[in-house]
Amino acid sequence: MAAILGETLRAMNAHRCSIPVWLPALLLAAATCAHGGGIHSWVDEAGVTHFSNQPRARAERDAERIALTPAAHGAAARGAIYKYRDADGVVHYTDARPRDAEYTVVQTYCPACDPNSTLDWRTVRLHRDTFGAEIAAAAQRWHIDPALVRAVIHAESAFNPEAISRAGAQGLMQLMPATAGDYGVTDAFDVHQNIEAGTRHLAELLTRYRGDVRLATAAYNAGAGAVERHGGVPPFAETRVYVERVGILHRRYRGES
Repeated sequence: MAAILGETLRAMNAHRCSIPVWLPALLLAAATCAHGGGIHSWVDEAGVTHFSNQPRARAERDAERIALTPAAHGAAARGAIYKYRDADGVVHYTDARPRDAEYTVVQTYCPACDPNSTLDWRTVRLHRDTFGAEIAAAAQRWHIDPALVRAVIHAESAFNPEAISRAGAQGLMQLMPATAGDYGVTDAFDVHQNIEAGTRHLAELLTRYRGDVRLATAAYNAGAGAVERHGGVPPFAETRVYVERVGILHRRYRGES
């Protein structure tokens, strides 16, 4: 909320839109209800006034990482969001890959969740060694197959620690803010914290479903409530292909195919 609020006001200011007096109050009320605590305000170097439920340093860090203006939300559903700075120092967010500027991908598309993805998961390149120490340590601590952890990371973020979904899931194992908070995560983009929390969450789901990997991964994608309501893998196209693709990756990371 802090990042989105800051970027919303910044975008309106950049486009010379007048900011209704009620808008900051409305967004701040939502932020306060969601997170509690006081409200911070400051004027940045461009003269833009920001309001946040977090101190400036943290809010600006989150804004740099999330960087989703209202206009970008619709584009995010179709693919990646790119951030770049033009020759005048103005920061832009776009769904078109910049051709003549350095850019950062700040929102990523999840092909493992896309029923229309044409990727062949039986031949896609694996990441057998990436973040090996962190995965091995978390898997050992929570008594879970490291190949499954690796498969989930691959499906969730393709091993991009800065990945952000259009729903707000963050980091390697795409932790939702509430889930991250449940496990004491202070920085979901920190590789160690993200893998530790994601692995613990996955292990708890495996325990809940008595080792059934399909149900556990379905719950990781759609939520345990959806699995309970449907008495198994929910009939959502996204969840069904996700479970299938994680299964393929799991077998491949175990060396079975």
